[in-house]
Amino acid sequence: MEEAWTILKVLQWTADYFKRKGIPQPRSDAEVLLAHALGLERLQLYLRHDQPLAGNELARFRDLVKRRAAREPTQYITGRQEFWSLEMEVTPATLIPRPETEVLVEKALELIAGRPLRILDVGTGSGAIALALAHEAPQVSVVATDRSSEALLVARRNACRHGVESRISFACMDLIEAFRPNGSLFHLVVSNPPYIGEDEVPTLPPEVGFFEPRDALRGGGPLGIDLLVRILDQVPPFLQRGGHLLMEIGQGQAEPLARLVSGKTGVASFRFIKDYAGMVRVLHVQMSER
Repeated sequence: MEEAWTILKVLQWTADYFKRKGIPQPRSDAEVLLAHALGLERLQLYLRHDQPLAGNELARFRDLVKRRAAREPTQYITGRQEFWSLEMEVTPATLIPRPETEVLVEKALELIAGRPLRILDVGTGSGAIALALAHEAPQVSVVATDRSSEALLVARRNACRHGVESRISFACMDLIEAFRPNGSLFHLVVSNPPYIGEDEVPTLPPEVGFFEPRDALRGGGPLGIDLLVRILDQVPPFLQRGGHLLMEIGQGQAEPLARLVSGKTGVASFRFIKDYAGMVRVLHVQMSER
C-alpha cells in the first residue's frame, strides 16, 4: 500500500525541493503555499500535521510549487502580503511591500502626532503606506497618486478591505504632474518611489527582476535617483510652511541627494533615517516656516 502524503511529509519534501532549487526561504515558502492551497492558517498545518492530502489538494499544491520553483514570488502566487500588520492584496501590477518601508510609516506617524493633517502619498502602488497611515491615524486625509491605473485598482480594493476608503482619494498621474501650486497644500508628503539604478537591474534576484513591474522599480540613471530628484523638485510648492517630506531611498543615494537638498530654497533642514538593519532608508526634509 502506498504511503499517504500527510501535511508534514509534504512540507518536508517541498522544503528540501525548494532548498535544492536555491529558494531563499524554503521552509517558510512551503508552509505559506500549502496553507494557501488548503485554505488554512500556517499554525493549522502543525495542528493537522498527520492529516493526509486528497488527490485534488496535492494537484493544487503541486501547481503552486512549480510556480515558486520558477522563482515567481510567493506573494504573487497567494495574492497577499502583510504590511504594518495589515493584509494587503498584491498583484504583478504592484511592487510587493517590504518590511523596511515600515520605517517611513513609523516616522510619518511621529510627525502626525494626532493632528488632522492632509497627506500626499506619491507613487502609492498597492496603497501600503497610505493605508497604514489612514488606519493608524483616523483623523488624517490622504491623497494617493500612481501612474498605473491597474495599481490604483489594487490600492482601492485594499482601502475598502480595511475600511479607510472614505479618507483616501486616489488619482492616476505621473508623480504630481496634474496638481497646481495654487491648489490645496499638504502638511506631509510621503513616497516610496522607484530607485533602482540601471546598473543594478541585471543583479536583481529573479523574483524581483523577472516578476515585479519594471516601471515601478527603475528610478532612472545609473544611480536610480532621477525620479527622486524630480520629486524633490516638484513637491515643495505643494507643502505648507513647515511641512515635511519623507521619501524612501536606496543604498548609495544619500550623498548625491544631500548635495541637492542642501542647496534648495525653502528647505529648513534635512536628515537621513536608517532602517532596522542599519541601512540609510529614508530622507526627511522639512520646509521653512517662512
